[in-house]
Amino acid sequence: MVKEGCCMVFLATAVLTALPLAGEDSTAPAREEKNGTLAITFPRDGDVLTRHDGEETDAGIRITVRGTAPEGVAVEVNGTPAQRDGNAFSCPVSLTARYTSIAAAAGTARAEARVCWNKGSKKRYRFSVDDNIQFLKDLGLHPEKYPSLFDHWYLAFWREMHETYGAKIHVNIYYQTDGFDLTQMPDAWKEEWRANANWLHLTFHALQDKPDRPYRNASYTQIAHDYDLVSGHIRRFAGNEVMGDTTTVHWAECPRDGVRALRDRGIENLIGIFDVHDGVCTTGYYLTPEQCAYVNSRPAWRDRDTGATFIPCAVVVNSLSPEDIVRRLDERAQSPHTSELVELLIHEQYFREELHYYQPDIKEKVRAALGWVSDNGYEPVFWSEGYLGTPGP
Repeated sequence: MVKEGCCMVFLATAVLTALPLAGEDSTAPAREEKNGTLAITFPRDGDVLTRHDGEETDAGIRITVRGTAPEGVAVEVNGTPAQRDGNAFSCPVSLTARYTSIAAAAGTARAEARVCWNKGSKKRYRFSVDDNIQFLKDLGLHPEKYPSLFDHWYLAFWREMHETYGAKIHVNIYYQTDGFDLTQMPDAWKEEWRANANWLHLTFHALQDKPDRPYRNASYTQIAHDYDLVSGHIRRFAGNEVMGDTTTVHWAECPRDGVRALRDRGIENLIGIFDVHDGVCTTGYYLTPEQCAYVNSRPAWRDRDTGATFIPCAVVVNSLSPEDIVRRLDERAQSPHTSELVELLIHEQYFREELHYYQPDIKEKVRAALGWVSDNGYEPVFWSEGYLGTPGP
């Protein structure tokens, strides 16, 4: 989750600085310097390309690769001679596969960018809810009160949002809280979870709410243990059908080894808040500030080192007024690269009247966000459907 006071402003002006290749030392010189003056400046390594980056057909997408190279030196891109203009070069390239390596050669110098094609990209959104455990505690400790899952007011609200807006809700959960853990969650509603898996998902978030930032320095073993613990119980009481390939790690911090543990367990996509303030991003997993700023300017970005795709959260719904939610989404819609894939995120504790986090207008905030995406032609999806919510090649 993202607590008050931590990166709650959802949008920062992205600075399009040169990214080191995945796995490189972020203090090393930029790629241009490491390869002399040969560099691919578009697309960048890890880019998720959409119809807004070129001319897309059913067969592929044709983009113009751009870069710099020493004047007077011939450049080839994937074996095709590039056009030269001073120290700049450009070359049209057609991509037909989801993953493609683009290689530029100038004399003995080489530069490479491995990119992803999001075929058939469209306006779509997902609504995720972090820090969930209280509603599970209610169900687990008092199952007799809830013949149906949707007899609980919290799940009844999310079903109403699904029925009203078509929303698909992704719920990220803890293993335990005071007086309850998932061993106490019965499987009495397993078939009901399965029957609603087309719009309601459950995924690992963390072992528990406190301490803050629990995975900042987590090992592969720690993340693997906590993920397996939570996921095992989800499968037991709700079925594998409710699980997907996307999550938000608590506080969106996790080292490379922790992300590798998640990738080894089928997690493809990680949600973060990639705003950079005063040169720092504290909710961008292990990425450098330069990488975070770039992720925030794109629909998504894939680190080839870990294989994880990072998706920027468009707005933390509980952090803004209903009016500001609309205004911020309007701002993000100004760029074709940030408008087409919208991640909406909120936290369970703001719904709980007994907690000091409670916001009386929290449901109005949800409706403001869902009303905006509905009115602006966004389709509800899970990122696990096809490739980032599209069928894909």
